[in-house]
Amino acid sequence: MSAKPDRFEKERLKKLDRIVELGQDPYGSRFDNHIEIAQARENAPAEPGEVGELTRVAGRIMLRRKAGKLRFYDIADYSGQIQLLFSRGDLPAEQWELMGQLDLGDLIGIDGKLKRTDTGEISVMVEKLTILCKSLAQPPEKYHGVEDVELLLRHREIDLIYTEGVRDKMLKRSAVLDSVRQTLREHRFVEVETPVLHSIAGGAAARPFTTHHNALDMELYLRIALEIHLKRLMVGGVERVYEIGRVFRNEGIDRTHNPEFTMIEVYQAYGDYGTMMDLTEAVIVNAARAVCENANDDQLTLPWEDTTIDLTPPWPRKKYADLFAEYAGCAMNDTDAVRAKAIELANSGKITKDFLTRIETTDVHPDVIVQEVFEATVEDNLVGPVFVIDYPASICPLTKRKADDPNIAERFELYIQGMEVANAYTELNDPRLQEELFRTQLEGLSEEDSMAKMDTDFIKALKVGMPPAGGLGIGIDRLVMLLTNSQTIRDVIYFPLLRPEA
Repeated sequence: MSAKPDRFEKERLKKLDRIVELGQDPYGSRFDNHIEIAQARENAPAEPGEVGELTRVAGRIMLRRKAGKLRFYDIADYSGQIQLLFSRGDLPAEQWELMGQLDLGDLIGIDGKLKRTDTGEISVMVEKLTILCKSLAQPPEKYHGVEDVELLLRHREIDLIYTEGVRDKMLKRSAVLDSVRQTLREHRFVEVETPVLHSIAGGAAARPFTTHHNALDMELYLRIALEIHLKRLMVGGVERVYEIGRVFRNEGIDRTHNPEFTMIEVYQAYGDYGTMMDLTEAVIVNAARAVCENANDDQLTLPWEDTTIDLTPPWPRKKYADLFAEYAGCAMNDTDAVRAKAIELANSGKITKDFLTRIETTDVHPDVIVQEVFEATVEDNLVGPVFVIDYPASICPLTKRKADDPNIAERFELYIQGMEVANAYTELNDPRLQEELFRTQLEGLSEEDSMAKMDTDFIKALKVGMPPAGGLGIGIDRLVMLLTNSQTIRDVIYFPLLRPEA
């Protein structure tokens, strides 16, 4: 049952009825040949008091005021805002009455001449008003900074209309994606689409969302990564391939996590993790230049909270083991010292008590403890951008080992402001070793911790022969966060997941 209209909606419904009586459609129709408001502003006369050319614009009413026989309305589209000037002496009576049925939030089309007023304000002197959509909803009372964050997130359309900067930020997200695609086109990569429904939840360490396919009577998983299918395409001869896609992880929500998010994964035959470092740097630097006003070839700095991020290439590359020793205060292969450090961190609240209980009561792989200590001691110090390279091999089951040290995997993660933005490998292409890792399920790891899920189709593909390759994943939402100086991932996702309204 729909809610009864409140007094504001009742008033707007009366105006809607009057619009119909005036022979107008309150929900409009196509409005051809109008130009963006930003373009109209550029076309305006340069001199105060000068009247310019006839123009046609459309937008939503954001402000209104009156002065004698004049009415001033401000309308906005996604490109900008402009003032409208209605003069009772210059409009037919029917048009003046039609104007009287307008409210904040209505969408209208305007034909009129551009003018720069004596005070320098660019205006359109209205000659014809066209109703394009009558809004029945009352705007937030103080839309310059609506304070009800919950309202804005649940009704992102209101946020986009009335919160300054939100729409610009989202348009920058689109510009980032355009730039990423352009960079990859320049490097001869092919964009593809792969299945969202998987029969095996593989390719990442995450808890999946499950669903059921009725016709085949089988359990399926929403994908937690793009990896496996892209590698199979590389086996098939698509040597430079990528996908930008939504992935789903049935886990918590916080400043940098949303259960549904956007990833890009890229694979290049005959490359390695060094190739991917070069590509990552190019992708992010170009994206930053696409959305940052002060970007130039010599230096690339962005605002971040009360400081700046310097993305000027080249970026440093630091070994995992060296960073661990520096910030954890012990060598990562010193099992007793690492365990003692983990207990110390758990007692101080930097590692969860659940993890402490787990390492005290079960046989947890030493490298799992190393990674937990790394996250607690090192990550916040990685202001970056910095490539952290050469991870413990046991936590990287899809990664090729270093030729001179099988305990180390050719993997990097890119950190910026303590946040992981990209993850890349030299891909493992030995089908026998891959099957062994799948089968052993990584000693000491629980199912939800492990990336090693038995995938017989993937093993069959590797047996056909996958070329040596580098693979890369970048979190698009986190990247947009950084490039737009946003402090939470929900600010750069159009519709973040929220609890149902009570």
